[in-house]
Amino acid sequence: MRPENGTVQHSTRIVTVTPNPSLDRTIELGGELQRGAVQRAVRTTAEPGGKGVNVSRVVVASGGDTLAVLPGDELDPVLLGLATRGIPTAALPIGAPLRSNVTVTEPTGTTTKLNEPGPSLAGRMDDLAALVADAAGPTPTGPAARWVVFAGSLPPGLPDDALAVLVRAVRTRHGDDVRIAVDSSGVPFTALLQSGERVDLVKPNAEELAEVVGGDPEVYEQDLEAAVAAAHRLRDKHVDTVLLTLGSAGAVLVSGEGSHVAAAPRIVARSTVGAGDSSLAGYLLAEVAGASAAERLAQAVATGAAAAALPGSDVPALDHTDPGSVTVRTLHTTQVPAPIA
Repeated sequence: MRPENGTVQHSTRIVTVTPNPSLDRTIELGGELQRGAVQRAVRTTAEPGGKGVNVSRVVVASGGDTLAVLPGDELDPVLLGLATRGIPTAALPIGAPLRSNVTVTEPTGTTTKLNEPGPSLAGRMDDLAALVADAAGPTPTGPAARWVVFAGSLPPGLPDDALAVLVRAVRTRHGDDVRIAVDSSGVPFTALLQSGERVDLVKPNAEELAEVVGGDPEVYEQDLEAAVAAAHRLRDKHVDTVLLTLGSAGAVLVSGEGSHVAAAPRIVARSTVGAGDSSLAGYLLAEVAGASAAERLAQAVATGAAAAALPGSDVPALDHTDPGSVTVRTLHTTQVPAPIA
């Protein structure tokens, strides 16, 4: 958007798209999970969830501008939960309840998740694409979104190339004015990478990276330089920037600005639910604020660590993180090993 005085107005809005949201119930145990036994929980919570929803939750907690796009009816518990938390939404009515996921956490930080498949969106691909393209556009008071984040799994009924269809819908309507980030996996993610659609940022973990470029996820978590080389191979698939999160091993950022690695700060992990989503939110908020590549990576790692230190599916605000405690190294090597067979 260009106001009458001729200056360009830059957006700070982060639109998230969660095709398969959920009501996330977390059961916190006081001891180790015992299969086949009866155990009492020490704490239970229920939060609106899904990867994109979690990103929006961090943005709102940090005072940022966001809009969560998702399927769901007005009185669905997920939509009601988002409304009570002050998270703006654009929802696609589907006439069916959204799924519920159950997470069991142990004092050691071990997390067990039981995820339902979600309601079918058969025949609603075009409706969802139109809603996303509209949500990414200019508002009466501001320009088009800075970022559109496609995150999480696909519900039953959507085609395998749904992510590519959604990205294409945004690009067709808004061109390069809107930046696109993707945090997904499996067939939909692979189909997107094979589609030729350009993506500004992807945020895989070690297993998701290995799915598309090969290699051993455990090696990537132990050898950050090997992880950087693998991330470079992902950039060959029409991806500008790769934010690779490695849990307690830290994270890697590879882009046209260079390659950076960061070690995670030491924390007492209480739950890993939403930690990767929080990392992505921290990165995007730092980018919106004009931070350098190294600063964006430090904020991503700090936000993910802060989330892992919280119970259940709680998410942190940026003012509860400590990016200054994260050490970031810049790798100057330009040699990239050949693709893994």
